[in-house]
Amino acid sequence: MDWDKLRIFHAVADAGSLTHAGDALHLSQSAVSRQIRALEESLNTTLFHRHARGLILTEQGELLFDATSSMVKRLEAATARIHDSEEEVFGELRVTTTTGFGSLWLAPRLQKLYDKHPELNIDLMLEERVLDLPMREADVAIRMKEPSQADLIRKRLMSVKMRLYAAPDYLDRFGTPRTLEELSGHRLICQNPRSAQVTAGLQLVQNLLTHDIHGTLTVNNYFGVLQAVISSLGIGVLPDYIIEDFPSVVRVLPDVESNEVPVFLAYPEELRQSKRIAAFRDFVQEEIVAHRTSRKAMGAE
Repeated sequence: MDWDKLRIFHAVADAGSLTHAGDALHLSQSAVSRQIRALEESLNTTLFHRHARGLILTEQGELLFDATSSMVKRLEAATARIHDSEEEVFGELRVTTTTGFGSLWLAPRLQKLYDKHPELNIDLMLEERVLDLPMREADVAIRMKEPSQADLIRKRLMSVKMRLYAAPDYLDRFGTPRTLEELSGHRLICQNPRSAQVTAGLQLVQNLLTHDIHGTLTVNNYFGVLQAVISSLGIGVLPDYIIEDFPSVVRVLPDVESNEVPVFLAYPEELRQSKRIAAFRDFVQEEIVAHRTSRKAMGAE
């Protein structure tokens, strides 16, 4: 099969348009169209449904796109490994983690990594969905549970607990609850129980909601919960790692907390020798040590 035609097919399927694919490939629309027709003739099948708003893959097209997507990811992995044979740390590193951890803990610390490796380009992908590392949806992940795939290298970084926090202004206005029963007179800010989140956090929220809470504000990520807490809208359920960077928030009901949530760093076995991975791994581990030291100094353990 003609590799060049497959490359053009993949670009068209990815863009959903002959024009956009042509722009990406620096080819005219007519040249792209001829290559697609030639590929369809060689396979004796139709790969796209033509519509006024663009191109939609047929069932046969979907099968071929799955194959070319896998090929592209493997080529990207090979390219990354070739680049990693160089002495310097440079190029793209795709990092995936949760919205809360990525926005509240990881992103504010990345300047230290850039200071050491200014040629490194980080693509930070924040979502609750677990991306497939062996299929190269990302290069490295920080996950709130131990990875289940056998072909991943994993290292436990730390543990997190969900606790209750509020802004001092809010507590001055509405008082500080001393018992769970007194929490009923306050607005609880938390992740929506229907949102994707760690089990320990969900269980804590579900338990708190059994105490006849006065009102709630639910958000689909911890970044939003924190902003609402800082704005004195109520008492929020937040991961304990926020206390170092947001010392203005105050812990409420110190006996109330979730079970421990393990935090793991994971990356594919095939990237074991990657200098980009090693640089990121070492950076995260150094920051975890500094985080623990800071927490002990604050008495926040």
